[in-house]
Amino acid sequence: MARRLSQLAQRPVTALEGVGPERAKALAHFDLHTILDLITHYPRRYLDRTREARIEDLVVGDEAMVIARVQRANVRRTRTGKALVTVDVADGSGHLRISFFNQQWRERQLRPGTDAVFFGKLDVYQGRRQMTNPVVDLIGDKTGKIVPVYPQSEKVRLTSWDISGWMAESLQRAGEMVEPLPGWLLDRHDMVDRTAAFKGIHLPESMGEKEEARRRLVFDELLRIQLALVLRKRRIEATSTGIAHAVGGRLVARFYEDLPFELTGDQRTVIAEIETDLARTVPMHRLLQGDVGAGKTVVAVAALLTAVQG
Repeated sequence: MARRLSQLAQRPVTALEGVGPERAKALAHFDLHTILDLITHYPRRYLDRTREARIEDLVVGDEAMVIARVQRANVRRTRTGKALVTVDVADGSGHLRISFFNQQWRERQLRPGTDAVFFGKLDVYQGRRQMTNPVVDLIGDKTGKIVPVYPQSEKVRLTSWDISGWMAESLQRAGEMVEPLPGWLLDRHDMVDRTAAFKGIHLPESMGEKEEARRRLVFDELLRIQLALVLRKRRIEATSTGIAHAVGGRLVARFYEDLPFELTGDQRTVIAEIETDLARTVPMHRLLQGDVGAGKTVVAVAALLTAVQG
């Protein structure tokens, strides 16, 4: 049976394998308490392993991203007493030294055998190519072409690959999800269904699949906002009393006669809709949208004069 998002909101993250009280506390650091929280916690970026740079191809002075495996990590003190962690990494094409100043915890984070993404500027020190204090993302043993990277925290010992593993289990447990949109709407906008969207945003096979998933999920968010605004508007209309204005008076007609130009068809349509709203006994809530120079001011003045004469 297809699941609703509200059902996933009732399942705590402790239902996932390996998530006990301590790991649940770590997830709470990112405000992740339920399965729904987790699957709506989207990657902050993606690694396209089909386009990653190799160490041997890096150019000194350029910023680059490489995926490499840690060979060894050491820490020592400089003459000024600062901690200096040096990490040697390799990717099969070459070796690179990574240096971290005042980040002693990197020695624990980057143990031999750890696969990680390093993004920084390549320079040369004592004849050896290196990166200093690069951005680091741990990806574990992810071998897919597209690797999602989630926000991670050394403070609570939560890595991107931890979240990625729980994400895969969450999607498996969720199974097929209820599709709230009618088929004709999906066809009209060429959108994937909700189940495919969540899979595509977390476990994409290509960057194209990720973009299609993102487009659908963005649509869902905007639709929820729009529905909330409509419901709020309906509640206000049902509980508030406005002033019914008389429309079609001489004041507005004189304004039209004195204009040095004819109103466009769109202006006349919008003014008629506004007058209809003003003639009702409920407050008007309307947004007038138009490009610069489209004639919004004339419409606004017409509405103002309608209110004055009515």
